[in-house]
This record gives sequence, structure tokens and C-alpha cells, in this order.
Amino acid sequence: MSRPSLALLPLLIAAALPLTAARAQTAAPRDTPYPGTLQLEVDATDIARRVLHARQRIPVQAGPMTLLFPQWIQGNHSPTGPVDKLAGLRIVGNGRTIDWTRDPLDVYAFQLTVPEGVSELELSFDMLTPTGNNQGRVIMTADMLNVQWNQVALYPAGYYARGIQIAPTLKLPAGWQAGTALEVESRQGDTLRYRAVPFDTLLDSPVYAGRHYKQIDLDPGAKTPVRLNIVADAPKFLEAKPEQITLHRQLVQQAYKLFATQPYDHYDFLFSLSSQMSGNGLEHHRSSENGVDPDYFTGWDGASSVVGRDLLAHEFVHSWNGKYRRPAGITSTNFNQPLSDGLLWVYEGQTQYWGFVLTARAGLWKPELARDALALVAARYAEDRPGLAWRSIQDTTLDPVIAMRRPKSYQSYQLSEDYYSGGQLVWLAVDAKLRALTGEKRSLDDFARGFFHGENGDYRVKPYQFEDVVAALNAVAAFDWAKFLRERIDAKAAPLDGLAASGWKLVFTDTPSDFLKFAEADRKSTDLTYSLGLNLSGEGNISSVRWDGPAFNAGIAPGSTLIAINGYASTGERLKEAVTAAKDGQRPIELIVKNADVVKTVRIDYRGGLRYPKLERIEGTPDRLSKIFAPK
Repeated sequence: MSRPSLALLPLLIAAALPLTAARAQTAAPRDTPYPGTLQLEVDATDIARRVLHARQRIPVQAGPMTLLFPQWIQGNHSPTGPVDKLAGLRIVGNGRTIDWTRDPLDVYAFQLTVPEGVSELELSFDMLTPTGNNQGRVIMTADMLNVQWNQVALYPAGYYARGIQIAPTLKLPAGWQAGTALEVESRQGDTLRYRAVPFDTLLDSPVYAGRHYKQIDLDPGAKTPVRLNIVADAPKFLEAKPEQITLHRQLVQQAYKLFATQPYDHYDFLFSLSSQMSGNGLEHHRSSENGVDPDYFTGWDGASSVVGRDLLAHEFVHSWNGKYRRPAGITSTNFNQPLSDGLLWVYEGQTQYWGFVLTARAGLWKPELARDALALVAARYAEDRPGLAWRSIQDTTLDPVIAMRRPKSYQSYQLSEDYYSGGQLVWLAVDAKLRALTGEKRSLDDFARGFFHGENGDYRVKPYQFEDVVAALNAVAAFDWAKFLRERIDAKAAPLDGLAASGWKLVFTDTPSDFLKFAEADRKSTDLTYSLGLNLSGEGNISSVRWDGPAFNAGIAPGSTLIAINGYASTGERLKEAVTAAKDGQRPIELIVKNADVVKTVRIDYRGGLRYPKLERIEGTPDRLSKIFAPK
């Protein structure tokens, strides 16, 4: 970009002054009810072009007004509201178009003046959802869609979101069915009219809809329903066997045994089985968005099913941890105030911990698979996180804002939201310490029952601070928990002590675990992270390189293409064979690598053989990990 000459700078500054001077300040939210109920109509039938058409009616009074497009989406932990995909905004009052101006310093704010005599605004706009993964997450396909209300609704500034009532209507393609936490007031043909709710409840209640839909009751006969709402690419993928349904029902019961109360009046898993609509996992208070590959049920013993089975558990736990109990910094009064993510190692880290635990307790993972999955987490922090030499897990709670979840070139060195898995290891250490302090009589289960306790059916948010977490731990067992937690969260070191305290140690073998085999098959990759220090995709793309590992030190960068191995065309198996053959030191590993337009031969002097993580019992110590994973 060219720079203006110094002579032009005064003119440019002068030209900018009127814009700055004319900028109206957005009113701060106040805790008072908004007068009247907003009406929202969303037409989701334009699946061929993947466009959502939104129409709103907003009761107003004459004078200056600001309408906000939701910016901070709590589960994303960042200002990711897709305002760039909003198009065609038109505002009308009494049949006349009303001009609006976007705030130049806040592009999510639309300013206007309501003329005298106008008591209602009519808004219309389109949400141009991604037509390909390079534009963001695909949410509309020929067979299903995911309506996230934050993308199709503007709201008036100056009010708490909970004080704004809104009545939503959704028009679906012909014959489609929908799942959501919202309550249907009426249905006329393919148009669903939902009961009016506060604006924050609407945004916390997305919809999954599809041509191929099935609902499964996960707690038959219960006063508080829990349902699995499934949309799939084809009818065959909806077929779940009775024993599979039983395991998901056990997940619900294990969660109830853990938390003891239900912070919702009903709960709906929204579950997409698709290779067309992008997968995801996003928490809500009375529902969750969960997207996996289409063969989750039909390929039950296959890679994509096994690897993704902790998703439902993770998002379910969030109803207690993240939605009901929520860090105070993430408790905002509207969706355009910045969030402070400093306690994400509790919000996400402990949820990650319970996600693994409940998946094992429900039987969705056999104990050995749960241990293998944990071994991969531990190995990452034992050998694949050199970035912990300069960053702490606490600092990574800022990653959703710093990186906006964009891909990174050297994740092992840069780190990437390590409050999830690093936080998980911290909570393993806490659990083991609680058990040791109490002679195995109490555990993190007791913390969960106390800290997340509430009235059944009450889903009002109950914020917490760091001191509240410490106090709840002390209620289980007296100890200097503040020091214990801060030593692990703030230290520039891997929090690995919980593994040994649980009776297990990390070892490396030359044979991948069953879970790693599933992970490789699911990702179509060859994982040599702990030997050569790289990951190879099925197409020969070097998808990741471990910082300061053998491949890195040989000059190989992520994004390169592996063309040949010791004179032969590149395959994952051939690369493994080369690593094994080099172990005796007689045959070097010689690779031909293409990086952009540069092709070169690279020799890697690595003789350590294949190395894959595994957990091994520490003889003579309490086996706390097996007790943690055991069903209640």
C-alpha cells in the first residue's frame, strides 16, 4: 500500500475530523425492559444459494437510535459475529426508507434517527452464509441447515439483552424438521412460530433443521427431557442401534450422578451427521451444537466415530460449567461488550477434563481408549510444547482474541488455546491431590457437586471468580489451592505432575495405540510428531512440523510437500519404514521436499526409531486414574 505524502497529511486529517466529530456514542446498556416485543422472521428456504433472509419489526420512539449486530459470541470467546456476511440492510418507517450510518469505530453498530410519528421500524437484510469452507463454517446444505440467531438479528443498544423480548419465526424448506431449545407456539406448513423469549435466550437457542431428521429420547419418562435431535446427509445415517442409544443414555445418567442437579428445564443435543455441513461443537445452556462425520452411528467401530465420541459429553458439561456457572469476565449484559477470558482454564479446561471422564464412565470409550486419548494429551505437553518456555497456559486464554482461531504455522511454539488440554492436565492434578489429601474418600466429583449445584430447572447465570473456585476446593479438602493452581497455570512449564499422582506414567513405544490409529485414519495422516517431528497428510502435505524437532532442524517447514523418500515416491508407510530402517544408523533418511517453487533434497540424521505415546502403570502406587474413569 502506498503512503500519502507529508504535504497531504493535514488535508487528510481535516477531512477525517467531521466524521469523528459527528460520531454518536452508543448508549451503554441499562437494566430496564425494552418497550414492546421485537418480531423476527427468518426465511431459510434459499438453500441453493445458501442465503438466510431476515425481516425484523422493532417498536421505537422518535430520536437517535443505534442498532447492534451481535459481536461477542460467548462460546467462541471472541468478537467473531460475522457482520461481514450481512448484506442488503434496509430500514423502513411508515413506508419510507430511513438512512443509516455505520459507526466508523464500531462496525457492528448502525446509527439512525427515527423520524417523528414512526413507532415501528421494519428491517430487512440477507445473511450470505459461506458457500465453501474457505469462507468460514458451512451452515446450509441441500439437506440441512444450522440457524444461529446471532447472524440474523439486530437489537437496540442501551438495554440489557435479557430485557429485550423477541418473537422469532422460521420458515424451513418443504418437509424439513427442526430441533432447538426454543418452544414452538404454532406451526403452519413449514413455518415455525416460536414463543417470545429474551434476546439473550434466543441467541443461546440455535436451530438444526434437515430433510432427514430423527429425535431420540435420552432420558425416557423423566420430568426434565433430554433429547438427541439428529440431522443427517441421508436417511441411512440416522440408524442408531439400541446398544448405541443405551450408551448415550448412560452419558446423561453419569452426568447427573456427577453434578446432582439439572440447570435447565429441558436439554436438546443438536447433532449433525454430515460431510457437507461443517462440523462444530458449541455450548448453550439448554442445548448444544454438535457436528461430526456422517458415519457416527453406521461406522461405530470406525475412526471418525471413536475419535469424536467425547464431543457430546464436553458440550453437555458446559450446561453446568460455562453456562450456569460462568466466569464473571464472560458474563456480559449484551453481545457487544468485550469479554474477559482469564478463567477459560476453568471454563474449558475442566470441561475438557470432565468430557474425557464422562465419555469413559458412560462406556462410549473403553478404559484403554480413554487412557490412550489421555496419553496423546500428555505427550503433547511432555515433548510437543516448546512454546511453554515463553508462554503460560494463563496467557493462552487470550488466544481467541489474539488469533481468532486462525491456523498457525508452528503451533507447538506459538501455542494455541492450551487452556483446553493444558487445563485438563491441571484438573487431573487437582483430582489426584484431592484424593490423596482425603485418603481416597473425596475427589473432584465432590467439587463438581458443590460448585455447580443449583435448583433443578433454574438456568439463571451464577458468575464466579478465581477466589470462588479456591473456596469450593477448600470445602472439599483444606489446602493452599490458590498456590497449587497458580503454580500450574502461570508457570512456563508443562503441568504433567497429575499423571504420576494418578498412578500412571507416559512412555513411548514403536507401536501406535489403537486410539492413535483411529486418529490417523480419521485425519488421513501419518503422525510422526515424536520421532521425525512432523505430520504427513495422505496427499504428501507436511501439515505440521514440531519446533526444534529433527524435521525442523533439517529445514523442513509446514505446508511443504514430501515428494520422495530414499529414492521412492512418498507414502506414509514408506516414511515409517525409513524411520525404522535408520534406527541402526546404517541408512540415513533422505527426503525430496517441495516448498513453494523450491525443490531440494533433505537428509535427516534421526536414529530414534518410531515413537508413539502410551500410558503405563507405576507399580506400587494408587491407581487413581482407573477410579476416575470408572462409572458411578
